[in-house]
Amino acid sequence: MTTLNLSRRLVWGGLVLSGFACGSPGAPPGQVVPSTEQTLGELFNLPSVYQRLGRIAAGGPMPFVGTAAFLAGRGDSTIVRIGLSFENHAFAFSREATGFTSRFRVEYNLARGAAGGGGGGGGGQPAVQAVRDEIIRVGSFAETQRSDESVIVEQGFLVVPGSYTLTVTVRDPTSNVSSRAEQVLEVPALGTGAITLPIFVYEARARTRVTDSVALLLNPRGTVANGGGDSLLMYVEAYDLPERTTVPVTVRDDRDSILYQAVIPFEGRRPVEGRVLRVASDAPPLGQMRVSVGEGIEARRATALVSFSRSWVVTNYDNLLALLRFFLWAPDRLNALREARAPDRPRLWREFWEATDPVRSTPENEALDQYFMRIAIANDRFKDEGGAGWRTERGEVYVTLGEPDQAVENPPGSELRIVQWVYSNYQAVITFTGPIGFSRLRMTTQSRGEFARARAQVIRNGPSE
Repeated sequence: MTTLNLSRRLVWGGLVLSGFACGSPGAPPGQVVPSTEQTLGELFNLPSVYQRLGRIAAGGPMPFVGTAAFLAGRGDSTIVRIGLSFENHAFAFSREATGFTSRFRVEYNLARGAAGGGGGGGGGQPAVQAVRDEIIRVGSFAETQRSDESVIVEQGFLVVPGSYTLTVTVRDPTSNVSSRAEQVLEVPALGTGAITLPIFVYEARARTRVTDSVALLLNPRGTVANGGGDSLLMYVEAYDLPERTTVPVTVRDDRDSILYQAVIPFEGRRPVEGRVLRVASDAPPLGQMRVSVGEGIEARRATALVSFSRSWVVTNYDNLLALLRFFLWAPDRLNALREARAPDRPRLWREFWEATDPVRSTPENEALDQYFMRIAIANDRFKDEGGAGWRTERGEVYVTLGEPDQAVENPPGSELRIVQWVYSNYQAVITFTGPIGFSRLRMTTQSRGEFARARAQVIRNGPSE
C-alpha cells in the first residue's frame, strides 16, 4: 500500500498530446447549463459529482473519491490497483510534539459477482480482503484544514479476470465513524495484444515485464485544474503486440468536439510497453474530457474532469463569476475575467489565482477556499429568508467578515425581529431588522456604515491564509 501526503504536484515527462481545439466557447443549442445554485449545491459535494463520472465515491463523515486501475499480472491474472483520494480537513487530528497526527483505517472487500451478495465471494469463492491502518502527520494546524486533495492511499490486488463487487470502508478507529462506497468492477483479461484503459496518474514509471512492481501514483479523481501549469497525465500499457504499432488517441469534450488527436507508438514484440501521455489544461474547456485509446469497439475509454480548481468543482465559467460577486481582492483582474474572450480565460484565471493567493508555497488558494466555504455555510444558514441564503444581507456580511464574535437576537413576542452581530476585530456592530412573519432582514442605516468601514479594513489587510 502507498499512503502519500501531497505537498506539491510532481510533473512526469511523457508523450505530449498536441492537437487542436474545436467548437464554440459557449453552450451548444439545446444544452442545459447548470444554474448558479445547482453549481453551489455541488461545490462541496464532491461524491455526487464523481459518482456520475463512475468513480468510487463516498460522502459522510470521512468522504473520499477513488478509482480502480487494471494492469496485466503474472500468468492469466490481472492487477487491480485501487487509489483513494482524501482531503486533510476530513480527518480528526490530534496535537503531538512535532505537529499534528491523524489515524484512520481502510477496509477493502473484493467479492466475486454482483453487489448484494454479502461479504463472501460469488460461486463459493472467498472474497479478497485487506485491512490497513494508516497515519497522517503534518507540521502545522493550517495543514490540517487543507481542502484540496492532500492524501492518496493505494492498495493492489492480484485476481483472475471477471466481475467483482468492490466495497471500501474508511473508518476512524477512535470514534468508529465511517464512510463506505460500493462499486461493481469488470476486471479485464489482459493477454497478448491487449492494451489497458487510460489510467490517470500523477507519476508513472513504465514496466517492461508483468512481474515488475507497479510504480504508479494514481490520480483517483481524474481531475485537472483549468489554467497554466497543470496537466492531465495518463498511463497506458500494451502487451506482446505482434509488430510495430501506432495506436490513435482522441480527446473529446462533452459536446463531442475533438480537442486533441495523436498516436502512441509501440515497438511491438515486447512483453510490456508502457507510455505516459500528457494533456496540458490551458486549452480544454471546462467540464468532461473523454479519452479514447484505439478505434471502434476495441477503443479503451476513460473520462476526466476539467475544473477551475482541484479543491472545489466548478465547471461553468459564468457560474464561477456569479459566485465571486462578494470576493474583495483583485477587482481589476476579476473585471478582466468577466470581459474576457474564451481563449483568454485560462490565462486570466491563472493570473487572478496568483494575485489573490496568500500562500504561494501551497497548491491551494487559501483566500478562495475560505471564500467558497463561507458561501456554502451562508447559503445553508440563511435560507430561512427564502431564495439563496448567500445572497441575503446577512449572507453578504458573513461571507465578507466571517463568523461574528457574538450574535444576539431579541426574544419572541415583539413585532420587530432584531439580530445583532458583534465583530471585535473590526470594532463593528451590525444590526439586521425585519418584521416578524416577513423573514427578509435588512441592515440598519448605521450598520451599513459600520459594514462599509469593516469591509474596507478587510481589503486593506489583504487575502487571509
